[in-house]
Amino acid sequence: MRAIPLIIALLAAAPATAALAPGAKAPNFTTQGALAGKPFNVTLANLLKKGPVVLYFFPAAFTPGCTAEAHEFAEKTALFKQAGATVLGIAADKIEDLQRFSVEECRNKFAVAVGTPAIIKGYDVVLPQLNTRSSRTSYVIAPNGQIIYAYSDMDYRNHVANTLKAVQSWKESRKR
Repeated sequence: MRAIPLIIALLAAAPATAALAPGAKAPNFTTQGALAGKPFNVTLANLLKKGPVVLYFFPAAFTPGCTAEAHEFAEKTALFKQAGATVLGIAADKIEDLQRFSVEECRNKFAVAVGTPAIIKGYDVVLPQLNTRSSRTSYVIAPNGQIIYAYSDMDYRNHVANTLKAVQSWKESRKR
């Protein structure tokens, strides 16, 4: 648990940039996930069959900003579902920690998954100060696998509102 204060200190000073721009193809992946404390295998391609995916990377479960962000995503899960989107959080944590996080902080509303080094590198969200962790970066991925929105900021406060707006705009554009 001594690592958490170090992570918090490094995150406070860390700039973040989204490396994969809108229009890029989202790398497919399969990893371990957890929803309501139950582990399962999650594959991006399978999630995209249901509609757009809000894929948000966060540095570490149970840190203050990541907890607040998870709470906000949990509060807005129904609005994301209403827009046809699935929310998936990813962090370089052990599945056992994410199982607990999915219950306590995600409030059983959406899944979180293990961010392997390959996934973090593939989405180019490596946190320079802690290269085993990811920056706080949110993507909205259309069902065809194309990234339609990307946002990076270590401050969690605009991620939920921005991704929800992007999903709702995408849904609205489908009606035309």
